[in-house]
Amino acid sequence: MKQFLLTVWLIVLTTLAQAQLYDPSAFDKKYDGLLKHPGVQIESAEAINLMYNFKFYEADKEFRWLRLRYPKHPMPTFMMGLAEWWKIVPNTDVTDYDDKCLMYMDSTITLAEKLYDDSDNKLEPAFFLAAAYAFKARLYSERKKWPKATFASKNALKYFEKCKGNADFSPELLFGDGMYNYYAQWIPENYPLLKPILVFFPKGNKQSGMKQLEKTANTAFYTRVEARYFLVQIYSMENQYDKAYELAKYMNEQYPDNPFFERYFARSAFVQGRLPEAERISKSILEKVGRTQAGYEGVSGRTAAYILAYINHLFYKNTPEAKKYYQQAIDFAKQTNSTNAGYYWSSVLGLAKIATDEKNYGLAQTYLKEVMDKSDRKSSQHKEAKKLLEEQKKARREERRRK
Repeated sequence: MKQFLLTVWLIVLTTLAQAQLYDPSAFDKKYDGLLKHPGVQIESAEAINLMYNFKFYEADKEFRWLRLRYPKHPMPTFMMGLAEWWKIVPNTDVTDYDDKCLMYMDSTITLAEKLYDDSDNKLEPAFFLAAAYAFKARLYSERKKWPKATFASKNALKYFEKCKGNADFSPELLFGDGMYNYYAQWIPENYPLLKPILVFFPKGNKQSGMKQLEKTANTAFYTRVEARYFLVQIYSMENQYDKAYELAKYMNEQYPDNPFFERYFARSAFVQGRLPEAERISKSILEKVGRTQAGYEGVSGRTAAYILAYINHLFYKNTPEAKKYYQQAIDFAKQTNSTNAGYYWSSVLGLAKIATDEKNYGLAQTYLKEVMDKSDRKSSQHKEAKKLLEEQKKARREERRRK
């Protein structure tokens, strides 16, 4: 009987302890915050994984449960806003999710400001303030709303500065350091017109920024995938295609239904010359586009179709398949209003080359003139089209002389 009563008492004590552990009011008294707490990370891990794997309906249910459990903390609301942003990521021209994304980020700011005023530890609310303002700035810049983007960026930098150098509190805070360091150097290198504005900001260091983002990608919890999202792109911009390939492949294995990572996996495999892998992933992408799977649309389709066209054209010498995929890439480019980009120019140029091989010179010239009209004059596609057109004209003049 004593053992039974002792067991019951232990169960009651354990239940009470767990209730106190997850009670929001007790939480603030006992712990530094949610960012570092392993119990909260365990609770939110499933929701975060669902979100990054584009299972938004299921993720939303989990985030709402977290918001119910921690109603005064900005973290659950921020994650709901982040989910809306990831709905935009596959094609940033889509504006359907803008309002909800901004609403959640504004709510995050309101909650974080209250927490900032009431808490002795300013780092955690400063992190969420910096992050929410940064995402607003990203979205406003995509929409070319420059005054709003500038205002949001200014606020994001203000709070990033408060977080700076405090990675010992939480590795999440290193994310802002890495982002600032890399892009503060990258932006003036690639957009010289912005140099006069950036002269008032601290100088960046791309190498330091990459190392900080890599550390975040390996040690953080909430910002780990965001760091990897940027690193995949940064590695490609820095011509570190082996790293881009390895990271994109790993992320595709972790989140096989994330169109951004699958698209980058196909691209990096293609650039690396891993053609069977690029072909397999590109077919997977087109299948998902065909069944209108969440996040899979024209931008991913355009990339996949071009890769398959190139492989069939130049390696399998399968002209009918190459034509089909080049035309698909062109159709996807028109569908996504991206006829001013490389995939479109290269696809039209590919059809021009096939028409030339088939001695259909009139059609070939039509394609070549389209490339020259629509492509950037400094682009490789424009130069190649101009050269091919001159060669065709010369060959046809010689044919006439022989006759």
